[in-house]
Amino acid sequence: MTRTRLILAAVSLGLMPAAFTGCSSTSIAIKEKFGYAKREQLVDKVESARDGQQEAKQQFESALQEFLSVTGTSGGDLEAKYNKLKKEYDRSESRAATVRGRITDVERVGEALFKEWKQELTQYSSDSLRQASEQQLNTTRAQYDKLIGVMKAASSKMDPVLVAFKDQVLFLKHNLNAQAISSLQNTAGQIQGDVSSLVRDMEASIAEANTFIQQMQAPK
Repeated sequence: MTRTRLILAAVSLGLMPAAFTGCSSTSIAIKEKFGYAKREQLVDKVESARDGQQEAKQQFESALQEFLSVTGTSGGDLEAKYNKLKKEYDRSESRAATVRGRITDVERVGEALFKEWKQELTQYSSDSLRQASEQQLNTTRAQYDKLIGVMKAASSKMDPVLVAFKDQVLFLKHNLNAQAISSLQNTAGQIQGDVSSLVRDMEASIAEANTFIQQMQAPK
């Protein structure tokens, strides 16, 4: 977004102290001073987390296909198969780290937004407007809490899949032979089930993110 580019340009030109960029709360406040409201920041962070989960979902599906491809054959260059599987695992691990980081970014902006919103309720002189704002705050907070819960639930399912993939990669690394490939076939079904469950949860999380974004962008 153009506003974000302007903020980043200001940082690179030294218009903001470098120490500010290392503090998430200060960074959020600085962006707001440039007209990038917390609400917009939250929507953008949710979009980024959603996209990260979509990319992770695709990567885990790709890693699964590579694993099934390796375990489904006994011939060919075993070292090449190992290298492919190792590359898929490394990519999956990277995607998982990205997802976790982006969920943390959502939480940082979300907590800043709701903290400010709650504090500003005391500034109303009109009881009716304060009550309306408080009701909207409670509704939005409930939607946000549901989103974070779904995102974290999906994210947590990446860990056992990564552990299983890592085990297969390590085993294959030190046992580059047809017997090792045959041994891996015994766990193929379990891993396939775990990835399928992960994909379902990721898709549910992505759908929840889309709903939250639409609600946040809807006219109030």
